[in-house]
Amino acid sequence: MSARRTVLWGLLIIALVAVAAGGVWQILSRPEPPPILGQVPDFALTNRDGRAVKLSDLAGSPWIADFVFTRCAASCPMMSMRLARLNRELPADLPVKLVSFSVDPDYDTPAVLERYAQSFAAPPRWLFLTGRREEMFRLSKEGFKLAVDAGGGTVEEPILHSTRFVLVDGQGRIRGYYEAFDEPSMKKLRRDLASCGAGQR
Repeated sequence: MSARRTVLWGLLIIALVAVAAGGVWQILSRPEPPPILGQVPDFALTNRDGRAVKLSDLAGSPWIADFVFTRCAASCPMMSMRLARLNRELPADLPVKLVSFSVDPDYDTPAVLERYAQSFAAPPRWLFLTGRREEMFRLSKEGFKLAVDAGGGTVEEPILHSTRFVLVDGQGRIRGYYEAFDEPSMKKLRRDLASCGAGQR
């Protein structure tokens, strides 16, 4: 075998090894998907623009949910600020939705939710959903396993509710809970979002 052919074969082998090593590295460095913690039940609610939204409308890509209400003067505005910041950090064309469910639907009509959404410069991919009071409470308690209580609150927050964000995958499965006011928890949300098919590019 000529020296030139030997060199070519050597270069080919090196290239093949590099490609194989790159593939192994991609597999090993890929974030581990979070566990499946439950299934979101079907729902039929109304968005801030008056459009009907069902669980099936969110299928195909992950979404981040929280439970808030517009008359809340304590945790809710801060939660919405955190979600607004997360929205700014994610690419505008990333296939992910943000979904805020109202736990005060008697007051939070679509028009009220629209004004609230505008105060946070919420884009179309950020939904604000409302429905019947019993349905919203059942969705929080039984669907998302998040506490909600309309009695015993404070003047600033008359409805007690969870301050956690929930990651839901494209099949409607709950993949994680994240404390809105804890920075390490929010970083974990970003990592888990990437492992559910919506990482930053």
